[in-house]
Amino acid sequence: MKVALSLLGFLSYAAAGLWPHPAVYDTSNTTIAADRPFIVAKNSYSALLNSAISRYTDIIAKERFTPPADYKLKAPETSGELGRLLVELESDSEDLTMETDESYTLDIPAGGDASLKAKTVYGAMRGLETFSQLLDTLEGKRVIRDTPVHIEDQPVLAHRGISLDTSRNYYPVSLLKHTLDAMSYNKINVLHWHVVDAQSWPIESKTYPELQQNGAYSKDMQYSYSDVRDIISYGRERGIRIIPEFDMPGHMYIVGETFPKIVSCMDKQPNWDKYAAEPPSGQLNIAKSDASDFAIGLINEYSKLFTDEVFHLGGDEVNRNCWEEDPDVKEYLKTHANATVETLLADFYTKVHGAVKTQKKIGMSWEETLFHSEYVPPKDTLIQTWIDEQSIPKTVQKGYRSIASPASAYYLDCGHGAWLPNFDGNSWCDPYKTWQHIYKFNPWANVTETERKLVVGAEVALWSEQSDETSLDNYLWPRSAAMAEIAWSGRADSKGHVRLPEEVVQRMHDQRFRMVGRGVNAEPLQPLWCARNPGHCLLP
Repeated sequence: MKVALSLLGFLSYAAAGLWPHPAVYDTSNTTIAADRPFIVAKNSYSALLNSAISRYTDIIAKERFTPPADYKLKAPETSGELGRLLVELESDSEDLTMETDESYTLDIPAGGDASLKAKTVYGAMRGLETFSQLLDTLEGKRVIRDTPVHIEDQPVLAHRGISLDTSRNYYPVSLLKHTLDAMSYNKINVLHWHVVDAQSWPIESKTYPELQQNGAYSKDMQYSYSDVRDIISYGRERGIRIIPEFDMPGHMYIVGETFPKIVSCMDKQPNWDKYAAEPPSGQLNIAKSDASDFAIGLINEYSKLFTDEVFHLGGDEVNRNCWEEDPDVKEYLKTHANATVETLLADFYTKVHGAVKTQKKIGMSWEETLFHSEYVPPKDTLIQTWIDEQSIPKTVQKGYRSIASPASAYYLDCGHGAWLPNFDGNSWCDPYKTWQHIYKFNPWANVTETERKLVVGAEVALWSEQSDETSLDNYLWPRSAAMAEIAWSGRADSKGHVRLPEEVVQRMHDQRFRMVGRGVNAEPLQPLWCARNPGHCLLP
């Protein structure tokens, strides 16, 4: 009986292989031919729209996608033919912020011209992706099934992100662009770029040029100003914001390679674990004004290079032992009667968050800034929670906006075991986060209806201790797509039914195979036999 009921669920979703699922999706029963879709901007001269139309025209021209469950299906009779897709914008604004409207309406009749209407060019981009997913190829014949189709769609969360660490291991610019493409196929709209960390400084600095010279792994593993601008532009063309993170005051060993006088507990060996979450240890010396001046210099420089309204200051995993044993910190505390490590840390946060404000940016930080320090962040600060799932309701209860990134659900690097060679156990965040586990996570758990609006984002994270360009696609996809649907569509359908992995797996198969066809090396979900036989690979 379970299999039979689930099979009905699979069949009900099979014709609706869209990912993420639209808010409103009304269909009928007419199949139309769609051999030569022709996309036209109806009322706009937007360069971004023209670029998006050109991109999707190319994708559609090359793509011949057959849902795996339909591999034996005969080409249905068609009783009409798609004409043009007319794209109409309500506004010519090309501003891309957290407040940007990404809604769209898509109407495909049972023959003739289709219509895509959006308030902004970014909503049109989301609609173009949906349109591309409606096209199926059966026995070499491209069709759109179940017309007339009426879709009304908009995201539940404004911030739908992937956090990528490019310090521990390097990813070339071409691969970052490839990732932005894959994100756009899933309506993910934020690349949180964890640019630097303790292990390397891969980005060019004009204020402190020695950082890149001394801190990059090699000349071939660097991001120039031109590279950064290229990535930002590439993301914008796909409706994706690039939020930089310069983690401070922790994770700063690599700065000490160039400026040793402003970094405490440099690479303490062999007992590094007393001073850091992982080697090499090193934190900005919060007792020294030169250290905060350095941090402010970074903020001033990179706030201009990165154009997004949000600037991430890190703030995670600071280690008190590092400072309590530092001679300069000890001397400072001895000569300043009311000073403590906690007041020094709060002073540091006050300075760097103030610098972000001076640059007219919105600050973002990891949850420790709010929960594990005496500092009180400005109320517009975005708090990224990761330590505990309960940190999400705790954040919004304090009146702050939350970006949900719990390690227990959204850390994609977990599950590959320890990376320290003299320990053969699990990593700290094992087990592996399956797509089912990610899909079932509820970012709004224990959040009241009033506070729900303060949960503004969800973000999976890939820390790169064991990932590089050879494995990035496999780590990210299709698991990131599971988060993407929850963040775009919410957990429940229009009738209030909470979607379950076994009900959406066939659409997930469709999306995974579609992405592979577009050049993304997404991992398989199941044996191909299961994808071709919906409902037959369930636990009894």
